[in-house]
Amino acid sequence: MTPRDLYEHMRRRWLSNDTAFDPDMLTEDVVIETPFALPGRPTRTAGRDAVLAYVRAGHASLPFRFDDCRTLAVHETADPRTIVVEYELHATMTATGEKDSAPFIAVLTARDGRIARWREYQNPIAVGHATGALPG
Repeated sequence: MTPRDLYEHMRRRWLSNDTAFDPDMLTEDVVIETPFALPGRPTRTAGRDAVLAYVRAGHASLPFRFDDCRTLAVHETADPRTIVVEYELHATMTATGEKDSAPFIAVLTARDGRIARWREYQNPIAVGHATGALPG
């Protein structure tokens, strides 16, 4: 799969309210980075098994369901294995029905048709409000 194909696969998984990744999407040595993660959350997770465990645990604790993933832009880079994606995730809080959204920018690097690196930049305040980690 191309980097765009992999991103679209992730997008479909979000919208089906599944984890972002399945094992077949990831290289064995995949690295997931979230440099602006909320305090207490990892900024780097390495290795397929560790990444899958992390996203499964995070998904199980989500207080919302995804309603939409709006792709704002996909930027090609000098490296054909890497794209930069601007997107917004829209969700409904399952307990209250309140709707919220948060913007993201991610750098996706593929190798042999799988994700080798996913570096996601997020607004920790917006994410914290949306997840209930910060008061509204």
